[in-house]
Amino acid sequence: MYLPAAFAEPSAEVLHRIVRENALGVLLRRTPDDTGFEAEHLPFLLDATADGRTRLLAHVAGANPVWREVGEGARVLVVFRGAQGYISPSSYPGKHETHRRVPTWAYEVVHAHGTIHVRDDEAFVRGVVARLTRQHEAAEAVPWKMGDAPADYLAEQLAHIVGIEIRVDRLDGKRKLNQHHAAADREGAIRWLEATGQVGLARAMREVGGVAQTAKA
Repeated sequence: MYLPAAFAEPSAEVLHRIVRENALGVLLRRTPDDTGFEAEHLPFLLDATADGRTRLLAHVAGANPVWREVGEGARVLVVFRGAQGYISPSSYPGKHETHRRVPTWAYEVVHAHGTIHVRDDEAFVRGVVARLTRQHEAAEAVPWKMGDAPADYLAEQLAHIVGIEIRVDRLDGKRKLNQHHAAADREGAIRWLEATGQVGLARAMREVGGVAQTAKA
């Protein structure tokens, strides 16, 4: 990934938050014949421990060949996309003064590099499903829990999925959010995003600040 210093996000805490808030990741791996790449779209649970270890946990359908084809410990990449969107040059005050502005795309992305391990055991799969459910049901007035389903039905469903564990050894984060633009143009873009309902991207742009602020942090 092309990663200019101004757009690099060094904070593990921020990168973990982006992953948790955007759980659907793209798992990229080599094809079994090593002639290309395969992509799987999976909701991941980020598991970060106090000793600095980071794992991504997920499950796939038993019918999905990925868990049989992937080599134990093979290198993989998982990509998570955060806030993103188009920025019109008309949102910049500077455009109306000099017209020397062009469109751009602002975005956040996290690349998780690591090794993949298949966990074909019921206890692991049950734990992943339970934790994913708790995370994504947390905002519900009455959160659904696994105990709400009949035990035999739940056991049948769990028998048809297989666990995946990614042991992460590197996280690369990029937040290309107009940090290099003049303060007035940044503010103009943020207000335009808010007015057009793109509040998540506007919030992310306010959070990173400009290059000067980032350098002082």
